[in-house]
Amino acid sequence: MANENKITAAFVQQFHDTYEVASMQNESRLLKTIVNRGKIVGESFTVNDMGQVEMSPSGARFGNTNWTIPDAGVRTALMSDWDLFIPIENRDIPKLKAHPNDKYMKNLVSARNRTTDDIIYQSLIGSVTRTTVDDAGSKTVSQVALPNTQIILSSFGPLKKQIIKAKTLFRTNECDEKNGEKLYMIYDSHMMEIFLNDTTLTNADYLKIQMLQEGQVTTNWLGVEWIPYEKLNNGAGGATERRTVMYAGTAAHFGDADITGFDISTRPDKKNIKQVGGVHSFGAARANEKKVVAIDFLV
Repeated sequence: MANENKITAAFVQQFHDTYEVASMQNESRLLKTIVNRGKIVGESFTVNDMGQVEMSPSGARFGNTNWTIPDAGVRTALMSDWDLFIPIENRDIPKLKAHPNDKYMKNLVSARNRTTDDIIYQSLIGSVTRTTVDDAGSKTVSQVALPNTQIILSSFGPLKKQIIKAKTLFRTNECDEKNGEKLYMIYDSHMMEIFLNDTTLTNADYLKIQMLQEGQVTTNWLGVEWIPYEKLNNGAGGATERRTVMYAGTAAHFGDADITGFDISTRPDKKNIKQVGGVHSFGAARANEKKVVAIDFLV
């Protein structure tokens, strides 16, 4: 027809009046699982540790007193500064039906929470600075790594066997629920896939859970609470492995400081554009190596 595609060219278009925020982790999942020291004043904070002592037979009456001095040290969590700023061009605001300010602030808080989890995870599996003083008053500063006895390599066996071994290590070290500890296990999508494809692990009679029906790892298994986290490091074997971790709730300490906080400010040096953002400081340190077990698994 003569009028075909003429009137339709003037059809109106309704523009979206909000922003669809990208899929992301919004809350800190690991902060609630460790010791939160709250707001920190200074460049660092410390975690004091003390070793185990044992009694011994008294021996002869009126004999000399034998002193037992426990190993003690001070661990240091160095605060590191992180910032995030997003510019808002004033000239663009009247042209937008969707105002981005509220989504920007949500993005900022989500980024802060993800950084919190990253720092906690790295403190669990990384090294920590420890200071000791001997009887002569000499100070020694060392970097304490997670010992090999607390790392289960992929060569040990299937993931389910590694997890059972990790749980037994906590019993061996007197760091499980029988000693008042709450245990946690970090898992990612690779572990999820392994679990859901394992006919033994998904048997309701064996684990008393419904993984296949729910499509997710159950919250508790083996007396351990499972926490999702997708940014696992590579294992000792490289890119074909990931390093997850089982840990006690007192295994690490975290602290933070709001240097500026998140706010909206004007930038006179940038034609008075608005910016949202702020600067924050974070720090974390492992308190006890026996309360952490790293697991390298194949992906």
